[in-house]
Amino acid sequence: MTPFIRGLAALAGALSFSAAAAAPTTADIDRLATRTLKEFAVPGLAIGVVKDGKVVLAKGYGVREQGGTAAVDANTTFAIGSNTKAFTTAALAILVDEGKIHWDDRVIDYLPDFRMWDPYVTREFRIRDLLTHRSGLGIGAGDLMFVTPTDFTRDDLLRALRYLKPVSSFRSRFAYDNLLYVIAGQLIPVVTGQSWEDFVTARLLKPLHMDDCAVVDTRLADRSNMAAPHVIMDGKVTKIPALSIPLVAPAGAVNCNVTGMLKWVRTQLGRGKSPDGVQLFSAAQSAEMWSPQTILPTGANERLALTHTHFASYGLGWGLEDIDGYKRVSHNGGLPGMVTHVSLVPELNLGVVVLTNQQQSAALEAVSMQIIEAYTNAPKRDWVATSKANLEKREQRMKEADAASAPPADNAKAWTPSDPGAYAGTFKDPWRGEATVALQGNVLTLTFSHTNALSGPLTPVGLNLFVVHWNDRSLNADAYVRFATDYSGKVSGFTMQAVSASTDFSYDFQDLNFSRVAAGPAAD
Repeated sequence: MTPFIRGLAALAGALSFSAAAAAPTTADIDRLATRTLKEFAVPGLAIGVVKDGKVVLAKGYGVREQGGTAAVDANTTFAIGSNTKAFTTAALAILVDEGKIHWDDRVIDYLPDFRMWDPYVTREFRIRDLLTHRSGLGIGAGDLMFVTPTDFTRDDLLRALRYLKPVSSFRSRFAYDNLLYVIAGQLIPVVTGQSWEDFVTARLLKPLHMDDCAVVDTRLADRSNMAAPHVIMDGKVTKIPALSIPLVAPAGAVNCNVTGMLKWVRTQLGRGKSPDGVQLFSAAQSAEMWSPQTILPTGANERLALTHTHFASYGLGWGLEDIDGYKRVSHNGGLPGMVTHVSLVPELNLGVVVLTNQQQSAALEAVSMQIIEAYTNAPKRDWVATSKANLEKREQRMKEADAASAPPADNAKAWTPSDPGAYAGTFKDPWRGEATVALQGNVLTLTFSHTNALSGPLTPVGLNLFVVHWNDRSLNADAYVRFATDYSGKVSGFTMQAVSASTDFSYDFQDLNFSRVAAGPAAD
């Protein structure tokens, strides 16, 4: 592993930008992009910069697909993931401006079927609570209803909420979620008669002339210039199928290019006024979306320490913090194989967009921080080296966490099931639905319902404890499966937990609690 000191030493002679420069030149950003592609094994990326209402840069680097020759350019489309959330909050802000809703209206007054685990929380849940990640649910709760692709509906998501157990009290802790943003999107058809997709298209994308962007990939008019998603698999950059998520579109389905995203950024910096002078949402609602709602921790974070960040919070669809004396409004987005970033520094009238086709968030940090600090009076650091060193330290911590949580190495040798068939059967979780354990020869296989992608063999690693190795090896989501028995010794159900600390939080196996489905009477 490269020691952190090597990254610090690089500052003496390998700064991406000249310390004397007041702002980065195109050549500066070209060098930054080239280093980022190499250091973080990213096939392609697009960078956009807006300053004082003008586009400084909109440019692509690298290739759309590993091993290909088609270059990323300013019009290459990426899935922007959770940067979609700001579009959802802006859509609701328009309705607030129009007096059709208020941020503190009760959700149940618009969606009578809305239910949380706790009746008090159901009764008190407000629209702003849908947008601020403070519901009491665990991180990524319920995400397995759309990761991987499933046949669930948004009504299914709404009904599932009542079965998701909280892990903290209401409004006491930040825990990132997606399902509640879907519920937020469902307010729009109730109030307007238009779907979230149609409303966002008509009231945001079209007025901004974001013609090459779409609220979901299936609505893209031109698919000829799209970036392909990639992951590191078996040590190699590997293309994977793109994940289409129309089910949870309000949480993360927008597809866009850096050209279109810069129009969005200029509108955000313009407090709701588009580049051609159309007021899409009011300055008052802009301020509300950028106001702290949920406190975030700032301790034990290498980047926050370097940028002298004292306070961090989540607003309405945006993360908020101070960096080097300036307020930053920002958000990351991610789908399998693709991560993106948007930063706004209102006091500098500065916006930065970074779109990539490899799921390495350290690359986002390196590019965005290097560009932002070029416009401030902060010490000019080498953020590629710093982010790489921080990444290596995080990866080491994950390895140590995995090692600490692994069952003893001799467990598998000490135990194998004497009757594998005892584990076979159909099991059901209240919100995720059914899963089947089947015996094929001497091999047990676990298969989830509602998806074609979660199926794999079970390997015994301890008494009643198995690991499921999903057939799709790009998922990086193998999980422990612990079977429970009743008082008669029969297998009665199972729970799950991701094997690795590096598994994305959207694989929320820990929220599942499967019970065996009793066999029905024999057919006549």
